[in-house]
Amino acid sequence: MGKIILASSSPRRADILKQHSIKFDVLPSPYQEDHSVTDFSYSFVESLAYNKAKAVLPILKEPASIIGADTVVVLDNKILGKPKDYNDAFKMLKQLSGKKHRVVTAISVINTEKNTEKVTSVTSIVEFENLSDEQIDFYIKNYNPYDKAGSYGIQEMPEGYIKSYEGSLENIIGLCAETAIQML
Repeated sequence: MGKIILASSSPRRADILKQHSIKFDVLPSPYQEDHSVTDFSYSFVESLAYNKAKAVLPILKEPASIIGADTVVVLDNKILGKPKDYNDAFKMLKQLSGKKHRVVTAISVINTEKNTEKVTSVTSIVEFENLSDEQIDFYIKNYNPYDKAGSYGIQEMPEGYIKSYEGSLENIIGLCAETAIQML
Protein backbone atom coordinates (compact mmCIF):
# COMPACT_ATOMS: atom_id res chain seq x y z
CA MET A 1 0.00 0.00 0.00
CA GLY A 2 2.97 2.33 0.46
CA LYS A 3 3.22 5.35 2.72
CA ILE A 4 -0.09 6.87 3.85
CA ILE A 5 -0.53 10.50 4.88
CA LEU A 6 -3.59 11.78 6.73
CA ALA A 7 -3.98 15.41 5.66
CA SER A 8 -5.90 16.29 8.80
CA SER A 9 -5.22 17.31 12.38
CA SER A 10 -8.48 15.68 13.52
CA PRO A 11 -7.76 13.34 16.44
CA ARG A 12 -11.01 11.50 15.66
CA ARG A 13 -9.92 10.64 12.09
CA ALA A 14 -6.53 9.48 13.36
CA ASP A 15 -8.19 7.30 16.00
CA ILE A 16 -10.44 5.68 13.40
CA LEU A 17 -7.47 4.77 11.17
CA LYS A 18 -5.54 3.42 14.19
CA GLN A 19 -8.53 1.24 15.17
CA HIS A 20 -8.25 -0.38 11.74
CA SER A 21 -4.49 -0.96 12.15
CA ILE A 22 -3.63 1.42 9.32
CA LYS A 23 -0.10 2.82 9.57
CA PHE A 24 -0.01 6.49 8.59
CA ASP A 25 1.66 9.81 9.26
CA VAL A 26 -0.22 13.02 9.97
CA LEU A 27 0.55 16.05 7.82
CA PRO A 28 -2.19 18.64 8.49
CA SER A 29 -3.40 20.32 5.33
CA PRO A 30 -2.67 24.04 4.98
CA TYR A 31 -5.83 24.42 2.86
CA GLN A 32 -8.14 27.20 4.06
CA GLU A 33 -11.78 26.10 3.87
CA ASP A 34 -14.44 28.36 2.40
CA HIS A 35 -17.02 28.87 5.16
CA SER A 36 -19.21 31.24 3.14
CA VAL A 37 -21.03 28.44 1.30
CA THR A 38 -24.10 27.35 3.24
CA ASP A 39 -26.11 25.46 0.58
CA PHE A 40 -25.18 21.79 0.55
CA SER A 41 -23.95 19.95 -2.52
CA TYR A 42 -21.89 16.79 -2.77
CA SER A 43 -19.57 18.50 -5.25
CA PHE A 44 -18.79 21.25 -2.72
CA VAL A 45 -17.92 18.95 0.18
CA GLU A 46 -15.98 16.64 -2.15
CA SER A 47 -13.98 19.62 -3.44
CA LEU A 48 -13.07 20.49 0.17
CA ALA A 49 -11.73 16.97 0.79
CA TYR A 50 -9.84 16.99 -2.51
CA ASN A 51 -8.34 20.44 -1.91
CA LYS A 52 -7.22 19.41 1.59
CA ALA A 53 -5.34 16.43 0.14
CA LYS A 54 -3.97 18.43 -2.81
CA ALA A 55 -2.62 21.20 -0.56
CA VAL A 56 -0.26 18.66 1.06
CA LEU A 57 1.45 17.81 -2.25
CA PRO A 58 3.99 20.70 -2.16
CA ILE A 59 5.15 19.77 1.36
CA LEU A 60 5.27 16.03 0.76
CA LYS A 61 8.79 14.59 1.13
CA GLU A 62 8.26 11.18 -0.54
CA PRO A 63 5.68 9.30 -2.63
CA ALA A 64 2.51 8.55 -0.69
CA SER A 65 -1.25 8.11 -0.67
CA ILE A 66 -2.74 11.27 0.81
CA ILE A 67 -6.13 11.07 2.53
CA GLY A 68 -8.13 14.30 2.71
CA ALA A 69 -11.56 14.40 4.34
CA ASP A 70 -14.29 16.85 5.22
CA THR A 71 -17.41 16.21 7.29
CA VAL A 72 -20.51 18.38 7.19
CA VAL A 73 -23.83 18.26 9.00
CA VAL A 74 -26.74 18.99 6.66
CA LEU A 75 -30.18 20.11 7.83
CA ASP A 76 -32.82 21.17 5.29
CA ASN A 77 -30.07 21.21 2.62
CA LYS A 78 -28.07 23.80 4.63
CA ILE A 79 -24.57 23.12 5.93
CA LEU A 80 -24.11 23.46 9.68
CA GLY A 81 -20.38 24.00 10.10
CA LYS A 82 -18.27 24.39 13.22
CA PRO A 83 -19.76 26.87 15.70
CA LYS A 84 -18.12 30.25 16.22
CA ASP A 85 -19.10 30.54 19.89
CA TYR A 86 -21.53 29.37 22.59
CA ASN A 87 -24.54 31.11 21.02
CA ASP A 88 -23.80 29.62 17.61
CA ALA A 89 -23.45 26.12 19.11
CA PHE A 90 -26.69 26.55 21.06
CA LYS A 91 -28.54 27.70 17.93
CA MET A 92 -27.29 24.71 15.89
CA LEU A 93 -28.19 22.13 18.53
CA LYS A 94 -31.61 23.77 18.94
CA GLN A 95 -32.13 23.45 15.16
CA LEU A 96 -31.14 19.75 15.24
CA SER A 97 -33.35 18.98 18.24
CA GLY A 98 -36.11 16.48 17.43
CA LYS A 99 -35.09 16.22 13.76
CA LYS A 100 -33.27 13.94 11.35
CA HIS A 101 -30.26 15.30 9.51
CA ARG A 102 -27.52 14.03 7.22
CA VAL A 103 -23.86 13.74 8.06
CA VAL A 104 -21.77 13.66 4.90
CA THR A 105 -18.07 12.89 4.91
CA ALA A 106 -16.20 13.37 1.66
CA ILE A 107 -12.96 11.44 1.25
CA SER A 108 -10.21 12.10 -1.27
CA VAL A 109 -7.18 9.88 -1.87
CA ILE A 110 -4.34 11.15 -4.04
CA ASN A 111 -1.69 8.52 -4.79
CA THR A 112 1.49 10.24 -5.97
CA GLU A 113 3.20 6.97 -7.01
CA LYS A 114 0.39 5.78 -9.28
CA ASN A 115 -0.67 9.34 -10.19
CA THR A 116 -4.31 8.62 -9.31
CA GLU A 117 -6.99 10.71 -7.63
CA LYS A 118 -10.21 9.39 -6.12
CA VAL A 119 -13.03 11.28 -4.42
CA THR A 120 -16.28 10.00 -2.93
CA SER A 121 -18.80 10.75 -0.19
CA VAL A 122 -20.50 8.69 2.47
CA THR A 123 -23.85 9.76 3.94
CA SER A 124 -25.31 8.75 7.30
CA ILE A 125 -28.54 9.88 8.98
CA VAL A 126 -28.79 11.03 12.61
CA GLU A 127 -31.98 11.77 14.54
CA PHE A 128 -31.82 13.81 17.73
CA GLU A 129 -34.25 13.48 20.63
CA ASN A 130 -36.20 16.61 21.54
CA LEU A 131 -33.56 18.44 23.57
CA SER A 132 -34.39 20.88 26.33
CA ASP A 133 -32.48 24.16 26.63
CA GLU A 134 -30.90 22.71 29.78
CA GLN A 135 -29.63 19.64 27.90
CA ILE A 136 -28.14 21.83 25.18
CA ASP A 137 -26.50 24.11 27.75
CA PHE A 138 -25.11 21.08 29.63
CA TYR A 139 -23.64 19.58 26.47
CA ILE A 140 -21.96 22.82 25.36
CA LYS A 141 -20.51 23.51 28.82
CA ASN A 142 -19.27 19.95 29.46
CA TYR A 143 -18.07 18.86 26.02
CA ASN A 144 -16.09 20.65 23.35
CA PRO A 145 -18.44 21.32 20.43
CA TYR A 146 -16.36 24.10 18.88
CA ASP A 147 -14.24 21.91 16.59
CA LYS A 148 -17.13 19.77 15.36
CA ALA A 149 -19.49 20.20 12.43
CA GLY A 150 -23.03 20.79 13.67
CA SER A 151 -21.71 21.50 17.19
CA TYR A 152 -21.65 17.87 18.34
CA GLY A 153 -19.68 14.65 18.38
CA ILE A 154 -21.94 11.58 18.35
CA GLN A 155 -19.29 9.50 20.14
CA GLU A 156 -19.50 11.72 23.24
CA MET A 157 -23.21 12.51 23.36
CA PRO A 158 -24.78 11.66 26.72
CA GLU A 159 -27.66 9.19 26.85
CA GLY A 160 -30.96 10.74 25.84
CA TYR A 161 -29.58 13.04 23.15
CA ILE A 162 -29.49 10.82 20.05
CA LYS A 163 -32.68 8.97 19.10
CA SER A 164 -31.13 6.90 16.29
CA TYR A 165 -28.68 6.81 13.44
CA GLU A 166 -28.50 4.99 10.11
CA GLY A 167 -25.33 4.16 8.24
CA SER A 168 -21.70 4.25 9.31
CA LEU A 169 -21.03 5.51 12.85
CA GLU A 170 -17.38 6.14 11.87
CA ASN A 171 -18.64 8.34 9.05
CA ILE A 172 -20.61 10.43 11.53
CA ILE A 173 -17.49 10.71 13.71
CA GLY A 174 -15.43 11.91 10.75
CA LEU A 175 -14.15 9.15 8.43
CA CYS A 176 -15.68 5.96 7.09
CA ALA A 177 -12.64 3.69 7.35
CA GLU A 178 -14.22 0.98 5.17
CA THR A 179 -14.52 3.45 2.28
CA ALA A 180 -11.06 4.94 2.86
CA ILE A 181 -9.48 1.47 2.88
CA GLN A 182 -11.24 0.56 -0.40
CA MET A 183 -9.98 3.81 -1.95
CA LEU A 184 -6.40 3.14 -0.82
